[in-house]
Amino acid sequence: MSPAAPTLADHLRAAAARIDPVDAEVLLLHVLGQSRTWLFLHESDVMGDTEAAAFEALAARREAGEPVAYLTGHRGFWTLDLMVTPATLIPRPETELLVELALARIPADADVRIADLGTGSGAIALAIASERPRAQLIATDASEAALAVARSNAGRHGIANIAFRQGSWFAPLAGERFDIIVSNPPYIESSDPHLDEGDLRFEPASALASGADGLDDLRTIAAEAPSRLEPGGWLLVEHGWHQGEAVRSLFDAAGLIDVQTARDLEHRDRVTLGRRI
Repeated sequence: MSPAAPTLADHLRAAAARIDPVDAEVLLLHVLGQSRTWLFLHESDVMGDTEAAAFEALAARREAGEPVAYLTGHRGFWTLDLMVTPATLIPRPETELLVELALARIPADADVRIADLGTGSGAIALAIASERPRAQLIATDASEAALAVARSNAGRHGIANIAFRQGSWFAPLAGERFDIIVSNPPYIESSDPHLDEGDLRFEPASALASGADGLDDLRTIAAEAPSRLEPGGWLLVEHGWHQGEAVRSLFDAAGLIDVQTARDLEHRDRVTLGRRI
């Protein structure tokens, strides 16, 4: 008698012995196009050869270090399911703090103008735009490939109160002012060994590292923001856990007031904000 064909549960156990079990399940559900509930009810089903080969290929790529988000092409952020590609930074949960702080400064019934600098997949801008439909957002990025992903995400979610422009930081916004400016710029030191480890190896270096101390882009944004803000307008930026003091100093030097740093759920400095007089 020939051995029984491997079931879905068998394939999942084999993959979970090589990669993180949660990652294995995510990849299996992606290949199957099914939910966790479906898998629970069908784990004894035999997996087709085509699906088994596709799952094995993804598991091998994950074992080699490729991020799950790039393997599936999706990552959840805020209330949105976003498409991501190797042209964009993978949205991370800690960045939702930046969205929360921005929304707290945007009345639901206000016609405000907001800029998101270095939008990548569009995560921050689209989250804000979805919650504040009366706001008008402009999202910039130096990468046309990243902007293509962001535009696609806006279209998939039917978010129309946002425009996308190509260019570095404020360059596409000449002569314009905003009530809120947000950004999650590169802030890792260029010599940081973590850039050669884990998921970071596969993400675009231009979206991660920013000079010897990681502050080059934050310096540019802080210095130029006051001239691009309406009176009383806010600048909010994400940064590294050890950069709070340095970024507050940049904001102070730029003449911003009410400067403060908010901490993430792990009680680490994460977002610094300040407003124009």
